[in-house]
Amino acid sequence: MPEREIEFLIIGGGDAGFSAARTLREEGADGSVLVVSRDPDPPYDRTAVSKGYLGGEKSKAEVLLGGEDWFKENNVELLVRTSAMKLDTEAHTVTLSNKDVIRYGKLLLATGSNVRRLRVDGGDLEGIHYLRALGNADHIRDDAKDNVVLIGGSYIATEVAATLTSMGRKCSLVMLEDVTLERTFGKTAGGFFQKALTDHGVEIHAGEELERFEGEGRVSAVVTKSGKTIPADAVVVGVGVTPDVSLAKKAGLDIGEKGGVLTDAKLATSAVDVFAAGDIAEYDSVVHQKRLRIEHWDVAENQGKTAARSMMGSDEPHDVVPYFFSDLSDWTWMEYVGPAYDWTEEIVRGSVEEGKFTVWYLDGDRLAGALAVDRSDDLERARELLKSREAVDRKELAG
Repeated sequence: MPEREIEFLIIGGGDAGFSAARTLREEGADGSVLVVSRDPDPPYDRTAVSKGYLGGEKSKAEVLLGGEDWFKENNVELLVRTSAMKLDTEAHTVTLSNKDVIRYGKLLLATGSNVRRLRVDGGDLEGIHYLRALGNADHIRDDAKDNVVLIGGSYIATEVAATLTSMGRKCSLVMLEDVTLERTFGKTAGGFFQKALTDHGVEIHAGEELERFEGEGRVSAVVTKSGKTIPADAVVVGVGVTPDVSLAKKAGLDIGEKGGVLTDAKLATSAVDVFAAGDIAEYDSVVHQKRLRIEHWDVAENQGKTAARSMMGSDEPHDVVPYFFSDLSDWTWMEYVGPAYDWTEEIVRGSVEEGKFTVWYLDGDRLAGALAVDRSDDLERARELLKSREAVDRKELAG
């Protein structure tokens, strides 16, 4: 089998992988860089998959990270439609699906996540879609012409429902939650986003568990365990993702309680010269003083920067406060820092009814996270409180 040497090998063509490659070049690494991606397309803006690209507002060329010529202009090699099949950490080699064996100096694992697939009756009918890549968005745009049912109550389901509704589709949402996005943001903020959906015609079926899909060859209805039957010409499932740690597991890297690849604060794994970033990284957070694994493009992008610097010899830990954003078409926009997995109290500043507010999530006397709608300036104070871990002034937060 052919074998060649690469100084910086990056497995994964998502936000973390591209960010690492870009940071290597921007910060002076002149050695060989190879990005290996199973995706058929060059790295692209993942947020556009459920929004601008799905809605037809942006072309494929417009969502490519760095533009169409970035890899050529920066002397970075990119292999698409290629997977890493075997990692030998002692030999410092990775065997690819094209049979090449790459001997690396430093390796970044940024393999991302796989969508959770439903195992229910009718799950193999035509017209049932999962959204992760540009190609999935193409199929949904072409196929979802009439009544579309979204399964799930979090980011993907709500964003796709908003995008398709803005395209003129009739959308219904079936979810276990009582309120959209409740698990992440609580009932106050979640209720605001749910109202934005229903005000624009999205039908919400809350507190409903999927029983099965019905149809002859193609899906025609969604049936819940309570007995509801919801007509469906197409279905989009958005019930979360799982970190793709199969390569790391087979190589014997340490895996954490949250299912990610364990790393230290510099994103170094248990194997020498191997780093992890993005959805798969379960890292020592110096901000939160505990282990975290976070799935979001902005987190992946910033971790890619830290990983690249660590690959170049930096001793600086990853100390970026995780930031998130989500929008429902052009109806509403929210920003969030945290993440607040658990909280004991919510303080609201501003007016939820007027769509200009901040929700501060407290864990005891410390800030755990903050969500802002049309109040971006509050997030800078939130970052300060998260980093300092100082006791909050409730009057200050209430404004």
